Amino acid sequence: MSACPCQSGLDYRQCCQPLHEGKPAPSPQALMRSRFCAFALNNTAYLTSSWHHSQRPATLTLDSDEQWLALEILHCDTDGDTGTVHFRATSKHRQGLSVLEENSRFVKENGHWFYLDGTPKSSVLKLGRNDPCPCGSSRKFKKCCRSEEHTSELQSQ
Repeated sequence: MSACPCQSGLDYRQCCQPLHEGKPAPSPQALMRSRFCAFALNNTAYLTSSWHHSQRPATLTLDSDEQWLALEILHCDTDGDTGTVHFRATSKHRQGLSVLEENSRFVKENGHWFYLDGTPKSSVLKLGRNDPCPCGSSRKFKKCCRSEEHTSELQSQ
């Protein structure tokens, strides 16, 4: 068993994998979590298919050096066939750590939720060596995401 990258506390097979295999997301939050997981796993096919056709990019290329570490859902709202999710996602890349905060909009069509668009804001995350790691491991940053061991663990999920 491996923990789902979306940090729901569930095993990947019980959480995002069924959605990645075509099961409809039950809510905008579930779709957001599964999309974060797809970013973490470099699953561009799922990201593309879960994007609403009116906004879907023709091609999608992810930065192979970027590792998505943590997802925090700040607020969710659903009103009929529309929904919003305000989230914060932390990633690691060559330049260091960054935080993407976005208010995302979702729409439900034919029983499936789709990501429509969002208003993103990105910022640099500065951590000290003894600060808790943003990935949720409960380890200090200097012993976790800065280490090659943890980097390998994330890539193999």
